[in-house]
Amino acid sequence: MVRIAHIETDSIAEHLDLRIGTRIVRINGERVRDGIDLTFLLADPELELETVDPDGERAFFEIERTPGESMGIVPAPDTVRECANKCVFCFIDGNPQGVRDSLWIRDDDFRLSFSYGSYVTLTNLGPRGLSRLVEQRLSPLYVSVHSTEPEIRSRLLANDRAGEIMDQLRYLLDGGLEVHTQIVLCPEWNDGPHLDRTIRDLEALGEGIRTLSVVPVGLTKYNVNRPVRPLRPDEAARAADQVEAARLRVRGQRGHGWAYAADELHLIAGRPLPEQDYYDDGSLTENGVGAVRHFLDELDAEIPHLPALPQGTRLRILTGTSMGPFLRERASRLEEATGCTVEVTAVTNQFYGPEVTVAGLLSGGDLLEAVRNDARPGDLILLPAETLNQDDLFIDSMPLKEFEAAVAPARVLPAYEIPQALHSA
Repeated sequence: MVRIAHIETDSIAEHLDLRIGTRIVRINGERVRDGIDLTFLLADPELELETVDPDGERAFFEIERTPGESMGIVPAPDTVRECANKCVFCFIDGNPQGVRDSLWIRDDDFRLSFSYGSYVTLTNLGPRGLSRLVEQRLSPLYVSVHSTEPEIRSRLLANDRAGEIMDQLRYLLDGGLEVHTQIVLCPEWNDGPHLDRTIRDLEALGEGIRTLSVVPVGLTKYNVNRPVRPLRPDEAARAADQVEAARLRVRGQRGHGWAYAADELHLIAGRPLPEQDYYDDGSLTENGVGAVRHFLDELDAEIPHLPALPQGTRLRILTGTSMGPFLRERASRLEEATGCTVEVTAVTNQFYGPEVTVAGLLSGGDLLEAVRNDARPGDLILLPAETLNQDDLFIDSMPLKEFEAAVAPARVLPAYEIPQALHSA
């Protein structure tokens, strides 16, 4: 069942006197399991709703409406379907104590895959679940494949059902769905010839497999070598070459690259980042494919248009160790454009361990330690905005206000983009 969280003003739901907290049980005789069902079943212009209000009263409503007219029902968030796997590289196993509560959720929910592009494994879906995906045309989906060899995927996910992935993908594709896929690359597990086989198997499934991202395994000091180790530079370089061969091959056949190495794979290999055309439409930045290139190109384009900052301002840009060199390369241009002193501080991650180099996983404590003893009036401290959630909490649950108080009178700006932050400074 789905509970009503909000009712839009002057809507059908309001005119029916539906109440917040009312459960929608069935629509046109079909059981409503979640928000996806609600959206799917409300598409019919002629509706019969079976509801149970907060007092337990059951009611039936017959509704006729013009096509496209909204019911005005906003459902409460669905309960997240949790993961049934025990992946040998699971990042949650690398969480330290004190991390935000939301980061302990092991989600593997096809609804989040369809709605938000989260990658799922499909191991918690049987035939009825797969049939529902096809019936409701939940496409595109985002699927973590990791390996198409049944025994290897089962070992990686520690789940005997994991070996069914090729049959599951064929079923979805035969049903007309499209799928974006990814491989989390673990040395001595699914790399080398195993990576070649997975690439070839997915390529052979045809154009319904829209993309393949190859992402290096991310480990922390709490799960490194238990049992997976990080990629060495030579292994990352070899994998990047394998992906590049597939990208060029498929681009010649289909007109787009299809297979892409994540930014971190290039960085581990010690190679320059590809130019923007490598990434085609750039739709995989949320998966770490082209995100750094996009950020740098946007910054380069905006630097000449940045505003001058007050005289005496020291602009302090905090970032992760992987982004530090790229921002330092641009420090002199930022100084010329803004008229202030620019200092880029690449903060070592002590909360998760130095193996974690991305800015988004820096804790409030680590960021504060980098500036606490050197903050002064006239400082403008730019934080990576991805370090904060919607409640302005860092990943270690430190509130932004606590950080600001500790560095006062220096000013603090969470920077989604450096230009955006400086224009608002």
